[in-house]
Amino acid sequence: MEFLQQINCPQDLKELSLDDLTVLAEEVRNFLLQTVAHTGGHLAANLGVVELTLALHYIFDTTKDRLVWDVGHQSYVHKILTERKNMFASLRQEGGLSGFPKREESIHDAFNTGHSSTSISAALGFALAREKLGEDYKAIAVIGDGAMTGGEAYEALNQAGHLKADILVVLNDNEMSIAENVGAMSSYLSRLRSDPLYTKRKKDIEYLLHKVPAIGSSVAKAAERIKDSLKYLLVPGILFEELGFTYLGPIDGHNLQNLIIVLKKAKELKGPVLLHVLTKKGKGYEPAMQNPAVFHGVGSFDLSTGKIITSPGPPTYTKVFADTVIDLAAQDQRIVAITAAMPEGTGLNKFAEKYPQRFIDVGICEQNAVTMAAAMAIKGLRPIVAIYSTFLQRAYDQISHDVCLQNVPVTLAIDRAGLVGEDGPTHHGVFDFSYLRHLPGMAILAPADEAELRQMLYTTLFHDGPAAIRYPRGKAIGVPLTDAYQQIPWGKAEVLTKGVDILILAIGSMVYPALKTREILLKEDLSCTVVNTRFVKPLDQALLLEKVPQHKYIVTMEENAIAGGFGSGILEFLCQKRIELNNFLMLGLPDQFVTHGSQNLLREKVGLMPEIMAERIMEHFSLQGKKSKKPRIFLFRG
Repeated sequence: MEFLQQINCPQDLKELSLDDLTVLAEEVRNFLLQTVAHTGGHLAANLGVVELTLALHYIFDTTKDRLVWDVGHQSYVHKILTERKNMFASLRQEGGLSGFPKREESIHDAFNTGHSSTSISAALGFALAREKLGEDYKAIAVIGDGAMTGGEAYEALNQAGHLKADILVVLNDNEMSIAENVGAMSSYLSRLRSDPLYTKRKKDIEYLLHKVPAIGSSVAKAAERIKDSLKYLLVPGILFEELGFTYLGPIDGHNLQNLIIVLKKAKELKGPVLLHVLTKKGKGYEPAMQNPAVFHGVGSFDLSTGKIITSPGPPTYTKVFADTVIDLAAQDQRIVAITAAMPEGTGLNKFAEKYPQRFIDVGICEQNAVTMAAAMAIKGLRPIVAIYSTFLQRAYDQISHDVCLQNVPVTLAIDRAGLVGEDGPTHHGVFDFSYLRHLPGMAILAPADEAELRQMLYTTLFHDGPAAIRYPRGKAIGVPLTDAYQQIPWGKAEVLTKGVDILILAIGSMVYPALKTREILLKEDLSCTVVNTRFVKPLDQALLLEKVPQHKYIVTMEENAIAGGFGSGILEFLCQKRIELNNFLMLGLPDQFVTHGSQNLLREKVGLMPEIMAERIMEHFSLQGKKSKKPRIFLFRG
């Protein structure tokens, strides 16, 4: 690590020769591998942008130039070069570096990212602000070809070209997002990579056409037609050219010398410029190059073999979901499965192998996925749309207008609901109860365990309207699974234990913690009725009207934002029924964004672990038990 030790800020790069930079690139790769093998993280994408990141920092000054990383999972090298090398071992750990750009971390992080296709919009905003304020800096967006499947990227390209904005868009083309890219844009970029005729340049063609003698208007018009035909045949990046961009490339994204030369040229050009860079995801580490999807977001792994370090235990909720959908599809020919660039992440890659004609990956286009599913449902199919909770937010209007307003039977399978852990606030799925609950006609279910997830998926097939099933990231509870399916009574909760003092109404991932909380309170001579509510909407109104008056203390538990969530829904219903509520406590996520860290550590921080919930209940209701303790102070209080 001879050169890496010398790099404490980007300015240090400018003292190195090209040969030195080439050695530094390999040192950075080794540093990445050694660290991420221990911490986990987004490895393959970062290995692919080592040279590109070095070249960007060699040419630009990110203390003033605004460099925006789309999604931001490929910003590790950027962080290493921008005064965070010595903190890199804390990556994605509580109190440590975020896995994504974060303005609070560094002056070099221009814009917080975490979701796809936003970088060009942000860079355009910086460029327009620069002109309004009379400042002097370059606005640069680095966007992957996967993110280029997202509609916002084209909205921004269109606006930037229209305004002739002085921005640089670096298209990092590694032929993948998380999974293999899909769609016409992917095919278009593939042609740019492979067609040798695309080494021709537009200005070369225009120069030749200028040699044609202008003998009359007919010849001139013919020349224009020839120019247009040749342009579409030979000019690389014609789509971007037509949008108003100067297109450069494609160039080898691992050739530092060429990168530096072309970036210098791009820096000098005025107006919108798009530089097309070809990189290899996982570059320099054979396991990641062979399996880039596996090493996109990876846990700890053995560096020498590339083997992922796993712990024994029950299957993940994602696997149970995927196996169940495959099973149900064998019984019901109406089922089609849809995802948005996440076949592996949602488990639907196995479904795709078995039922390729009934599987659709729309790319990073959640809006398209939902509206398309609505139309398929109108024609009698039963689409299951599997998307992470945090990404489903991007399709809110389509859920409202195209699914709920038309009351069509689309099932939203909401993976990664609740606190997801190390990816932090951009990826926590803690708002779905809130953004779905108020939509007319939307049913919301949340299983307590993997067996209930299977039955809920089966049950929604018989519901002639929209339904959402949300389930957490990670391993399930470990309850036995049966092959038999049985419908869950629609809108009905399940009483798990009976008590006289406290009524605990729990939903989804909080049901088993609620049972543990009950055991702790029982030792304090406080008996609890614990209800697995199962449905956020429709609520089991009959059960609530029966059980609430029988208990002095009412507690709701959810792994969702309290504001507008499950507890809020129960409180609204009870108030409408004029039920007197002197002792009501809602436990859930407070009104602030939660940082990154392990799931259990974050649950402890927000007070959602059983021991802490028992303390909070006793503190809130001023209950004195046999083991009364001084209340602990939580990092996040709701």
